[in-house]
Amino acid sequence: MLYCQLMPVFNLKSAWPPAGDQPKAIKELLGGLKKGMRAQTLLGVTGSGKTFTMANIIATVGKPTLVIAHNKTLAAQLAQEYKEFFPNNAVHYFVSYYDYYQPEAYMPTTDTYIEKDAQINEEIDRLRHASTQALLTRKDVIIVASVSCIYGLGSPAEYEKENMKLFAGQKIDRKSLMMNLINIHFTRTNADLTPGTFRSIGALIEIMPVSEKIVWSLTLDARGIQLINKVDPVSQRITDTPESIFVFPAKHFITNDKEKARAMKVIKTELDAQLKKFEKEGKLLEAERLKRRTTYDLAMIREVGYCSGIENYSRPMSGRPAGSAPDTLLSYFPRTKDGKPDFLTVIDESHVTIPQIGGMYAGDQSRKKTLVEFGFRLPSAMDNRPLRSEEFHERVGQMIFTSATPSTYEKENSSQVVEQVIRPTGLIDPEISIRPILEKGAYKAKTAKTSMGGSPDPQSEYRGQIQDFISETKKAVQKGGRVIATTLTKKMAEDLSEYLKGEGIKAEYLHSDIKTIERIQILTEFRRGTFDCIVGVNLLREGLDLPEVTLIGILDADKEGFLRSETALIQIIGRAARNVEGRVILYAENITGSIERAVKETSRRRAIQVAYNKEHGITPKTIIKQIKDITEHLETDHMKAVKMNLNIDSQIFIKDPQKLLKLKEKEMSKAVKELDFETAAILRDEIIMLREQLVK
Repeated sequence: MLYCQLMPVFNLKSAWPPAGDQPKAIKELLGGLKKGMRAQTLLGVTGSGKTFTMANIIATVGKPTLVIAHNKTLAAQLAQEYKEFFPNNAVHYFVSYYDYYQPEAYMPTTDTYIEKDAQINEEIDRLRHASTQALLTRKDVIIVASVSCIYGLGSPAEYEKENMKLFAGQKIDRKSLMMNLINIHFTRTNADLTPGTFRSIGALIEIMPVSEKIVWSLTLDARGIQLINKVDPVSQRITDTPESIFVFPAKHFITNDKEKARAMKVIKTELDAQLKKFEKEGKLLEAERLKRRTTYDLAMIREVGYCSGIENYSRPMSGRPAGSAPDTLLSYFPRTKDGKPDFLTVIDESHVTIPQIGGMYAGDQSRKKTLVEFGFRLPSAMDNRPLRSEEFHERVGQMIFTSATPSTYEKENSSQVVEQVIRPTGLIDPEISIRPILEKGAYKAKTAKTSMGGSPDPQSEYRGQIQDFISETKKAVQKGGRVIATTLTKKMAEDLSEYLKGEGIKAEYLHSDIKTIERIQILTEFRRGTFDCIVGVNLLREGLDLPEVTLIGILDADKEGFLRSETALIQIIGRAARNVEGRVILYAENITGSIERAVKETSRRRAIQVAYNKEHGITPKTIIKQIKDITEHLETDHMKAVKMNLNIDSQIFIKDPQKLLKLKEKEMSKAVKELDFETAAILRDEIIMLREQLVK
């Protein structure tokens, strides 16, 4: 590996030392790693600082680390946190680079072929390359990834072997340099440079690497490369003059000419065998379909070294045997001399992420099998797949699962479960009460205290869950708090929010049909007090940080299922643990097993927290978190001017439209670098609109 700079120790930056249960958890987890434990679980309650604990583990262990999250949003949030803890180390973000993805598929019952349709996000593709290049060139690396890390990626050996080292004084002519760039899939352009492109202007060759938005400007003469400058693409300012640089391939799937020729023979042999099989079975249509497509792909590979869907030929291209696992991001992580994984793996929200990792293979194989049977793909395409669960576990080293609600899998497969129940803030888990769903007359509430050790409710008259929730919401709002209600369906969320508005409560619904940007805006306005109540379905469980919430109402809590399981209930209850006044009402006619276990576990944690605070004289305080709009930190002078109705954007666009586009692109790049993808998406849409306006 090309370790240009070796920093075996991570430099953790923090304004505070570990507190609460963090020191104990760090000590126990480090002890487990030292003893060689294969897997451990950190059971950390919401708000206990699990990420900070893991940052301390990473800093002490000093090995490259893979952090896996179950979705892009959570991965981005974690990457931002790790960047803050390790500003001087390499923290990268690796997720699927598709904004939109429709996989290739065939439905025999209706004879419908669905061609692969995808929209690649170039910024995320750049970050993926930055991740793999960091792993090949340095040791102080943290990669925060989604489960896309178990999908096929080009061979790291070929990717590393085909990189170009360029240095001042190197004897190479202009034509050879350009041919070498083309061979590693760079594209020549005469327009503005984008990642993975180069241009030649007189004695200069300018290259924009695929991993970052900079330009390498190479000055050549008859003797070769005389000077290398690092240039800012917007300001054109020279920021560095290095002696040498590495230029990695513009694509992860890379094969040299010799390997390409070998692979093409293998593909042709496989094609002939499959055609004979189809002809023997009387599948003439399938045979013709397969022959036409594969012949075209072979022609493209021969001429340009690449074809659409080349990942489907990854097995013959890499020379792997049939049925073997593909190279993935895990292949880029270091190994010991005897071939064992030499990195740490952290699986965040493991109760969701582990099942996701285990479930990817089956769905992929079902779709590919149909494509092969009906002549759309060669059988080797079956090996372009995600890893199976057992293959994943073989390819990672020591693991730490982190979750507030670890599942049976983590508990059974961990050498130890380390609890982190005490929060550094002293905050305790919320009080829980259980109230009836149906309208009744005089009714003594079943409470956490009378049935399971929680707090009692006084005898009172309830008019059903909705009316009771409205009454409690108004009380909470009068005290300056915010309220969350969780329903079972999107329709119920929409209907309830409208009903609450009719009762004088400022409410808004939130579910998966709401676009990401709008969702962020709703939550921001909720924290500011524009809305008093948010009604949601499943989006209100993991990853939300809303310290203003003092009341959560869980409607139809006794409807057993995914949304009302023990895990789901504990996660929802945890949303109220960031405020001293936090409390939760479960509306249920029956005490289900999930309710009983969730309340018992919350009561157990609460008792430990109360005892700790009493022993150490701690008075819990509500978390104070700044409320800011997602675009505030990118607010340039001209953006502020627009807010003051000076309309600077329009003026710049009229005078110099390209200048405005470059300003927007620079802001978008900055947002991506900071992993603020919501802001980047807004700016991307602005850029698209400006370009359309320019064309008009």
